[in-house]
Amino acid sequence: MIETNRPAAAPVDDEPDLLRDQFRQLLRYRRLIGAGIGVGLLGGVYLGISTADTYVATADVVLRAPTDDPFNPSLAPDKAINIGSERQVALSSSIANEAAKKLGVSAKDFAALRAGLQVTNPPQTMVLRFTYTADSPKEAAKRANAMTEAYLLKRQESLDATRDKMVKGYKEQRDPIAKQLDETSKEIARMPAGAGRDAASSAKTDLQSEVGSYNTKITKLEALDMTPGRVTSAATAPTATDGPGIVMSLALGAAVGLALGLLAAWVRLVFDPAPRSEGDVARALRAPVLGYLPRDRTGGGPLLAAGEADPRLAEEYRSVAFRLAYDSRFADRRRLLVVAPRGSSETAAAVAVNLAASFAETGKDVLLIEADLRTPVLASQLPTDAGGRPRWSQGQSGAPAPGRHADSEWPDGRQLVVDAGESGSFDLIPGDRARNVPRALTSARATRLISEADAPNSTVVVLAPPVLSYADALALVDRVDGVLVVTDPRAIHRTDLIRIRELISGAGGTVLGAVLHAPLPGEKRGKGKDKGGPAAAGPGAPATAAKSAPQPQPIPYEVAEPEQHIPGDGTDTVALRTVRTGRR
Repeated sequence: MIETNRPAAAPVDDEPDLLRDQFRQLLRYRRLIGAGIGVGLLGGVYLGISTADTYVATADVVLRAPTDDPFNPSLAPDKAINIGSERQVALSSSIANEAAKKLGVSAKDFAALRAGLQVTNPPQTMVLRFTYTADSPKEAAKRANAMTEAYLLKRQESLDATRDKMVKGYKEQRDPIAKQLDETSKEIARMPAGAGRDAASSAKTDLQSEVGSYNTKITKLEALDMTPGRVTSAATAPTATDGPGIVMSLALGAAVGLALGLLAAWVRLVFDPAPRSEGDVARALRAPVLGYLPRDRTGGGPLLAAGEADPRLAEEYRSVAFRLAYDSRFADRRRLLVVAPRGSSETAAAVAVNLAASFAETGKDVLLIEADLRTPVLASQLPTDAGGRPRWSQGQSGAPAPGRHADSEWPDGRQLVVDAGESGSFDLIPGDRARNVPRALTSARATRLISEADAPNSTVVVLAPPVLSYADALALVDRVDGVLVVTDPRAIHRTDLIRIRELISGAGGTVLGAVLHAPLPGEKRGKGKDKGGPAAAGPGAPATAAKSAPQPQPIPYEVAEPEQHIPGDGTDTVALRTVRTGRR
């Protein structure tokens, strides 16, 4: 639980909490995750069906390098053979042509013959593994063995051709020297003894040595073991298909689909500008989330939650009020400004009214000021009574103010007593449409109203229009200090919350916290209204009888008859019914 009796500061980022919060946010994109799982299952079905009649046969070949002494440990086969090049040779078209001749494959099926072959090299070995995939087990084994034999045959031919070419080259170099040797031998036989004969004999010895060297090389090449390799494991007909089976394919598809769905949800979360959790709201406002209104009752009931059949909403308001009461920043001045970011102020009005009722329940003298002078509705939507004139309306000299000022500017001295049932009652200064809203909000009379919170055991709650739509709330921030933001986290961007915090801080105020709620069910609320009933009485209109919407345990309100109406007695703004909240 976040403590609220400390100065506002950026919440400390706890890495495990952030990870858990992000994972919970990912689970909100259930459609993306479900779509990913669906795609994965479809892929698994395709894999299971496509591999149901696929058979794979494998043959292994160990390569050998030409050698005259196979037991010589100084000869390293991996130095004499480039296994990567041999693998490419095994996959070449020349090998496939040789196998096609042996198998009797036509030219039109040649491409399919090559497509079924795969050649791999297990690490740290001189083994080539020929793997062939076919539609029948016998055909797979037959073609794998044919490819292996064709490769060995081509390799044998290549080695023989290389040796024959080298032998031929040595012979071509030896033959002229051997011919010269014969001629030198004949000349020596005809020469008399002496120095010339000795020189010719020395040249003959050199020629004989050179011819012997070439003969040695030729003999060594002809004695090489030119075996290209041997088949260590011939291909046999497989007894089962190569595919994982329909069950395993579905399991793999579901796992891959889940991964894809989570990835898509994570990408969606990264690029989602709206705060998707209470932590995002707290980090953007640098203030705690004081409450989250229950989804099924948000915006759907009367403005006052006290006395409802479902007590969850009223208890949530009491919890918010309790946390505010123990916040040192609010306890110092007891002035609270309630605003919404933009759009409808409907839920913000409900929060302001119910917080006033919750504070009144604790025994405080509560004044609710409707500073929304553009669309004032509280007087027509709250159960009010014409009680004695409270001290909120007393003039600066201490005498009661007249019922309405001559200039008709707000605040005009009117006040209502709101009956909150078991919670008690609190006073309401209803809003009124003003010709100059900024002047009315910054007037000396409005300042005196807000300063009533300085009295002992007193609390002032001010309801203002959306802070990003109008500057009215910012004009009151320096008088109120503590601001409560009421918002739907899915209908606002994180940048908007940061902007609200910066605007309030720049105006000299402090964000005490936020109250979150679900989207307003406007279409359902519209159907529930009494379309046939008359409109609620506005400020200054005489009281008239009106039918009330069916509510649990309705509270009767008495009103003076028209002939008994006394101007300025407070009954001219009494609403006779509890009206469900509407769009503001």
